[in-house]
Amino acid sequence: MTKYMLIWRATDESMAAMMNTDFNEMLESMGRFNDELIRAGVLLAAEGLDDPSQGVVVDFTGETPEVTDGPYGETKELFNGFYIIDVASIQEAVEWVKRAPMTVGSKAEIRRVPSIDEFPQDNEWVQKERAWREQTGQL
Repeated sequence: MTKYMLIWRATDESMAAMMNTDFNEMLESMGRFNDELIRAGVLLAAEGLDDPSQGVVVDFTGETPEVTDGPYGETKELFNGFYIIDVASIQEAVEWVKRAPMTVGSKAEIRRVPSIDEFPQDNEWVQKERAWREQTGQL
């Protein structure tokens, strides 16, 4: 199995559609989707993100990092949540995303999460991370 991160991206259109959706109805449809992922045994993590205006941006384009209030200037699409699932292929991840109850205009990006086993095992920092993962039950 392979881990994939499903990154939900909100657009102006999808945010407007979401604002016109009953909150309890939205919770119900997402709850059913989450339950499907859980019953299939593929869900590892899932979180929504707070409104971008409540965050900050740390910009590393200059000599020193610059912190500004979020969101990113002219960005038209912002991440608003994610899932991490463990499935056999990117095609299976795509099939799960297609079943998600998203509003019109929403987008999802699917990215593979590399395993720690793919990094040089003789590297001190990889060994330290592996030890931390073992201590915290994440390996």
